[in-house]
Amino acid sequence: MKKIAADKLTDKEIIEKIKSGESSQYFEVLYSRYHKKVLDKCYSFVKDKNLAEELTEDIFSKVYEKLSSFKQLSAFSSWLYTITYNHCIDYLRAKKKLHYPNWNAKNELPEIIDELDESLNEITYENLLVVLEMIHSEEKALLLMKYKDDLSLKQISTALRISEDAAKMRLKRARARVIYLYSEKFLRD
Repeated sequence: MKKIAADKLTDKEIIEKIKSGESSQYFEVLYSRYHKKVLDKCYSFVKDKNLAEELTEDIFSKVYEKLSSFKQLSAFSSWLYTITYNHCIDYLRAKKKLHYPNWNAKNELPEIIDELDESLNEITYENLLVVLEMIHSEEKALLLMKYKDDLSLKQISTALRISEDAAKMRLKRARARVIYLYSEKFLRD
């Protein structure tokens, strides 16, 4: 297989070649295309380079094993990121034994904030990163999926294995929690 020729193929073409049994070496092209993105996503959850690398390898092993069942109803990247989010969240749930509904009940917000306060127009990226580390990993995943990766509610609900209504409500709570925590931490007089 010529590397140059394989690099020019679309994800769909590569997947079709892998499924037809032509060569599993094509998987290396997908791996090289997406490894850094998956690694960065894992690192954003676990904040440990070695653990992020281990999770990334686990994810690519899982993707390789499940590739034959990929129906291509969505883009490969969306499917891969769904697996990535699921794997990282499952890891965090097992490690920290955090179950979002229980955590949310113990960390109730004083009120759901529906609109941004004018003072939040000055929010900085660095301060936002601080606040994102203060919220539950599932809330962080929701916000990243929606606003960084631009996934739909349907894709988010599939990734988190919850209903679309639950995803919508959790997203609303996550936004409210970020606003509340940001206000408390950075806007107090």
